[in-house]
Amino acid sequence: MEPDFYDTDDLVAVLTTQPLDRLLDYRAPEGGCAQGAFVQVPLGPRQVLGVIWGPGQGNFDPAKIRPVTRVLDAAPMRDEMREFLIRAGDYTLTPMTQMLRLATRAPGLSDPPSMQKVYRLGDTDPDRMTDARRRVLNVLNDYGGLSFTLKELSDMAGATSSVVKGMVKQGAVREEQAPRDTPYPPMDTDRRGNALTDGQAEAAGRIAEGVRRGGYGTTLLRGVTGSGKTEVYLEAIAACIAAGRQALVLLPEIALSEQFLARVEQRFGAKPVEWHSGVTMTERRRAWKMVGQGAAQLVVGARSALFLPFRDLGLIVVDEEHDTSYKQEDGVLYNARDMSVLRASIAGARVVLASATPSLETWANADAGKYDRVDLDARFGAAVLPEMRAIDMRAEDLSPGRWISPSLARAVTARMEKGEQSLLFLNRRGYAPVTVCRACGEQIGCDHCDARMVEHRFLKRLVCHQCGETKPLPEACPSCKVEGKLAAVGPGVERLAEEVAVAFPEARAAVLSSDLFTSARALKQAIADIAEGDIDIVIGTQLVAKGHNFPRLTLVGVIDADLGLQGSDLRAAERTFQLMRQVAGRAGRAETPGEALLQTHQPDHPVIRAILTGDEEAFWSAEAEARRLAGMPPYGRLAAVILSATDEAAAFRAGQDLARRTAPLAAISAQVFGPAPAPIARVRGRHRVRMLVKADKGVALQAAMAKWVGQLRPDRDLRVAVDIDPQSFF
Repeated sequence: MEPDFYDTDDLVAVLTTQPLDRLLDYRAPEGGCAQGAFVQVPLGPRQVLGVIWGPGQGNFDPAKIRPVTRVLDAAPMRDEMREFLIRAGDYTLTPMTQMLRLATRAPGLSDPPSMQKVYRLGDTDPDRMTDARRRVLNVLNDYGGLSFTLKELSDMAGATSSVVKGMVKQGAVREEQAPRDTPYPPMDTDRRGNALTDGQAEAAGRIAEGVRRGGYGTTLLRGVTGSGKTEVYLEAIAACIAAGRQALVLLPEIALSEQFLARVEQRFGAKPVEWHSGVTMTERRRAWKMVGQGAAQLVVGARSALFLPFRDLGLIVVDEEHDTSYKQEDGVLYNARDMSVLRASIAGARVVLASATPSLETWANADAGKYDRVDLDARFGAAVLPEMRAIDMRAEDLSPGRWISPSLARAVTARMEKGEQSLLFLNRRGYAPVTVCRACGEQIGCDHCDARMVEHRFLKRLVCHQCGETKPLPEACPSCKVEGKLAAVGPGVERLAEEVAVAFPEARAAVLSSDLFTSARALKQAIADIAEGDIDIVIGTQLVAKGHNFPRLTLVGVIDADLGLQGSDLRAAERTFQLMRQVAGRAGRAETPGEALLQTHQPDHPVIRAILTGDEEAFWSAEAEARRLAGMPPYGRLAAVILSATDEAAAFRAGQDLARRTAPLAAISAQVFGPAPAPIARVRGRHRVRMLVKADKGVALQAAMAKWVGQLRPDRDLRVAVDIDPQSFF
């Protein structure tokens, strides 16, 4: 039995955030320290962050064991958080040092408590506007009144500190003395929310009752788009906070958070804590500390918010739970949806998985009775689900280089004449997916990846969507040097925007794609303009499919409904079905009925037919049976190994070495496929080789994988990533 407290000079084992394969022994500091305390310890010449993990081993020369430098001003790590990190690390085969880094992603945790000067938006305009001053004001507006340190604000605005201080003198920026970390305003759970329909009230009552009862449980909240799922789980949040516990809402996109934050503030009279990449470093530190002290009741964030040190977590809501962005694809390879269920089971909390188109894994768990299921089958208020029809592109007379069919063009014109909005959806960013030389046939590729560069004409650049490398649009072919022969092949949203400008010259059009917005503020403004009816035609990528509510949008036209059906991805049918249903759900969310038109060359494809009929249960049942027969997830297990090296032969040698030593996997009757080049075989200058392991559902896959991969001989250049339950096969 480990003690809860270690006295001065007791030996303690410390887990640090450094890439070491063991715990380190130290002496407890003067005054002692608690189990789980966050501490600063010496490691060589440096001071590093760590956690008191247990009693020291004592197998070192006592004279060489140094004391803990100091205990940090933070609530000690709770036992349930420690268990969560251990079990999540065991599941994903991630070293504990990496798991601890994931759980301490807040700056300045080692800083002592103190006062600091912070800067907020002031009440007046500057006497004279300069570019630097405008950038400062844009940053302050972008972050909705959050506070910044002087360095943060000047760095983010690309302005000197003297510019900020000059704006303080004029009242355009406010300077305040504030404690570094303060509690968040309490949520008022007595405020009345929006009136619920009978169906919503019944669903909210069932979920809230589970929250009040306490203990672990997971509920699938399946509701058609526009059915009011958010209002239902806000009632569950109210029940959780009223019971004195903390709640967490995970969202798949930062772009969704603004609308949601406004709804939370309307419901509870205060803004929740935000946790995502768009939050300032000052606010991240404050959020991390206040969550640990219980002084933050509701957190809204991205997937990493799951690793905050909650004092008493009672509810986790995973909104749009099917979304692939919940899977972390680098570093620690975890799925936030699955880890939410694990964390809740340890904390005795409830989980709500909300979606109009749930993942097959979640559907199967609900079908098997592992999860409760609550359905909302009608849209809120007078809104009705859109009528869905296919446009058979084989019968359309379409000019070369054009992508909007005559049938879709007529439907857009009809909506414009009524003063209604249309959305043209194409899940391809940029202007064109390929740029080819008509003189020599060269396709312009990335210098660091085996991927074609995508033309972004609005930015006047070529962009690699794998590594982010960009280069100016060339005048001449990089290969044959002939000028004027480069041609864009295939459609992207920017090219579609050009076609819209020609086909509908009177229309006010806007392109909604993540590439085209330099700040969160610009994206929020574009979404607000659409919602207010200032735009006639929206041209959008996957960004528009997620949760936005545009009351005047009544027509959705999908340019290439067949796009996601290409290739051999295990989840191609599932993801196409989800995306098309989600996009179609943007139409007719107010009183005016909506319509969704899908341009397709395969109108009889089973997935296209399922999308049009809306018979979701039949689709999921058929997809589940196909996976069951193939032994594929969720009825079997998959794990991927990605080997990468700057030398292609070295990566293949490592793969072939593993392929010859499969005894640990044979012991659990697992199959090994590969090694084979990854579909994109070179990324950021490193050659990538993939192997896939397929096993039965009930086997101890992680233990076998650890033994198998552990046979690899260390190589400084070789990197090995193990992905349990892979979502992507690139």
